[in-house]
Amino acid sequence: MQQIQRFPFSSILGWSLSRYSLFSICKRRYYYHYYAKFDPEFPRPKIDFLKALTSVPLEVGVIVHRVIRALLLRLQSTRRPIDEDRFFNFARSAVEQSISDKLFSEVHYEVLDQIGQDKLFPKVELSLENLLRSERYPWLIDEVISTSDAWIIDPPGYGETRINNLKAYVKVDFLFPFEDLIYIMDWKTGKRDLEKHRKQLVGYATWAATQFDVNPERIRPVIAYLQPKYEEIDQELNEFDLEGFAGDVKHETNTMYAYCSNVQKNTPLDKSEFPLIEDQRICSHCNYRGLCYPNLYPMDDKVHS
Repeated sequence: MQQIQRFPFSSILGWSLSRYSLFSICKRRYYYHYYAKFDPEFPRPKIDFLKALTSVPLEVGVIVHRVIRALLLRLQSTRRPIDEDRFFNFARSAVEQSISDKLFSEVHYEVLDQIGQDKLFPKVELSLENLLRSERYPWLIDEVISTSDAWIIDPPGYGETRINNLKAYVKVDFLFPFEDLIYIMDWKTGKRDLEKHRKQLVGYATWAATQFDVNPERIRPVIAYLQPKYEEIDQELNEFDLEGFAGDVKHETNTMYAYCSNVQKNTPLDKSEFPLIEDQRICSHCNYRGLCYPNLYPMDDKVHS
């Protein structure tokens, strides 16, 4: 595989599925997440502190991705079977490191007194166990291993690319060639969202087609759900799927541009243009809920000021 293309720095905002999803869910959360330095009400360290909070479901995903990345890198260097005891001990150590290093929103907002191994490791273990027992894993180690020199595993950076000359971010977990196809695997530990995830598959194919100048019909993006049991969804694509996706990216990018006072510098409109929502199902899981509704969500006094 050729080197991943790099792009010079630019201030203009870049589309990503996660960015537009956040924009669609709550404009105020979007403002805090991307424009903290412009906020006239709260000091940036306070907002940045909240932005850095993780959660149990989020951290399960982060740990599982970290362990699978280590597994794939090992497979690149040796074909010896893994020692499963050591493998799961490595996963347990990754959990311990996260508990030690990360600040959890459940603790900050006093939903839980503390986060222990029992909150994270069982789900991490289940996800990894399901991968090892899936039909996909032996296929990787018995057949796809022959192309390991060309594997792309969690590439550095944020996956910046261009879609019809618009700045965008599409970051793959694992890409590899096999026979005449290019496969892209994306690991999921959370809830199924077929509409969102199918759109993500088209995004991966767009990125790969652009990066490696290949026909989209040769690209096989796959979402692998790792819990409660191993399941996959994949998509066979063509140029019309990619054209439709590019049109969506253009529309969604322009929608976000409309909330900028200066598009090229990515300067937002006044904070008042990013309204609060009143949906406690959404707010109760937001890192910034203590800023928006301090009476409903009192915060731990460790917030930086």
